[in-house]
Amino acid sequence: MDNHIQETDFLVLGSGIAGLYYALHVADHGRVTIVTKREAQESSTQYAQGGIASVLSKEDSFESHIADTVRVGAGLCREDVVRFAVEEGPQHIKRLMELGVEFTTQEHSSKLDLGREGGHSHRRVVHAEDLTGREVERALLNAVTSHPNVTMLEHHMAVDLLSTAHYGMENACFGAFVLDIRGGHIVTMLARNVFLATGGAGKVYIYTSNPDVATGDGIAMAYRAGAAVANMEFFQFHPTLLYHPHAKSFLISEALRGEGGQLEREDGTRFMDGVHPMGSLAPRDVVARTIDAELKRTGQDNVLLDMSHLDQEHLEKRFPNIHQKCLSLGIDMRRQPIPVVPGAHYCCGGVLVDENGATTLQGLSAAGEVTVTGLHGACRLASNSLLEALVFSARAARNDLLREAVRPTRVDPWRSGDATDSDEAIVVSQNWLELRRFMWNYVGIVRSDKRLRRARRRIELIREEIREYYWDFLVTADLLELRNIALVAHLIIESARRRKESRGLHFNIDHPETSDQFLRDTILTRVDGPRKR
Repeated sequence: MDNHIQETDFLVLGSGIAGLYYALHVADHGRVTIVTKREAQESSTQYAQGGIASVLSKEDSFESHIADTVRVGAGLCREDVVRFAVEEGPQHIKRLMELGVEFTTQEHSSKLDLGREGGHSHRRVVHAEDLTGREVERALLNAVTSHPNVTMLEHHMAVDLLSTAHYGMENACFGAFVLDIRGGHIVTMLARNVFLATGGAGKVYIYTSNPDVATGDGIAMAYRAGAAVANMEFFQFHPTLLYHPHAKSFLISEALRGEGGQLEREDGTRFMDGVHPMGSLAPRDVVARTIDAELKRTGQDNVLLDMSHLDQEHLEKRFPNIHQKCLSLGIDMRRQPIPVVPGAHYCCGGVLVDENGATTLQGLSAAGEVTVTGLHGACRLASNSLLEALVFSARAARNDLLREAVRPTRVDPWRSGDATDSDEAIVVSQNWLELRRFMWNYVGIVRSDKRLRRARRRIELIREEIREYYWDFLVTADLLELRNIALVAHLIIESARRRKESRGLHFNIDHPETSDQFLRDTILTRVDGPRKR
């Protein structure tokens, strides 16, 4: 049936750090429904290794963290946002610890063990060994699922946001159509507030550190509903994914370089020392581009990350998960270098929000990787992502508690019309693979005007095929993800075409210089309004 209608006060889309932290802040004030595509713990947060950047030592300072963030952001950070995010960070670390997060402490001490990563001038990354995200997710899930006002809908996926524009009113969000993936039916979920915490879009590229759920769903849904999206050209490629046929996008944390790891060629020579004053600890955009250039110059499949000159016992204790993963593949990082390659890691673009996590669409707020807040600018400083998720989900929760709901007096449920079951699944899988390959080849670490034109032609053909398919057949999770990732690809390509310069994570060989003319955000908004089903 298509006429399931349910109501809640706070509809949270996504179960990573942003969604769970928001839910904790609003749960005492109404019913909370969390929608998540897989099991609740399956999110990008779960795979975050490094940690959370925050000023927690006397040797560090807010001003230093602010300066590092702004420098890496290449001119596009909002300094007011950077300041309050950095200054509010320590209180959220304290709150996580109160919720049961067990961060790593120094040996024989209760003091937090602080790591250092690329672009940071001080040790300020609080971590739980090399599985920080998993530990944070564990503690937040325990707290959220034990709250009587919270309902967790696993194996459910938002199809589209509900918009008052369909009812002749000023555009506002008042819920979402939600697919019960296992049951096959669609629920019309009405809510006082909708909170987007759907994470990133790394699966738009063939090589990525992201989990399979990172298909840009929130960005695509918000754009279709009329919300502004910004800076999609800035996609961060992590310099060091483990290169092995059985590794499946396993991330080699930047913290290894923070502890002294060095990037080398196959012959053992270092190649970062003359490129940047910070050498192998340079910002991610610099390191990823340099590795990409090395691979193209030499024809090699990978470069090497050497840890063998460091204390073996310390390596085992500091990076137990990475050490065991490498060992399982026949690589002992205590004695031999780790083969690594760059991969898509973090979307610095997303749904545009203000300082309280409010989007340009009334009734819709957001936090985490799905957003653009002004913190990251044109390139994210390592371990500022979980910091941003904490700060903005808490701010959004406080703001949403004060907001009035907007809803039409009558709500139309989902109707499938004449749509039928599809027997052409090959259409989805073929378009999915083609899209991810040409995005990697044409819109990857290094771009050109010609490559972007080619990508634009291909994405328009694919999106037209998807549109025809979408309206003819009953929706599935696979089809929804393809539809979303294709729209995200379009937004990345269009944003990259508009930025005729190179800045931060966007590098175009036809426009290699940075230009003050483009010292601004790239903002895209759907001009024809949301489409009615």
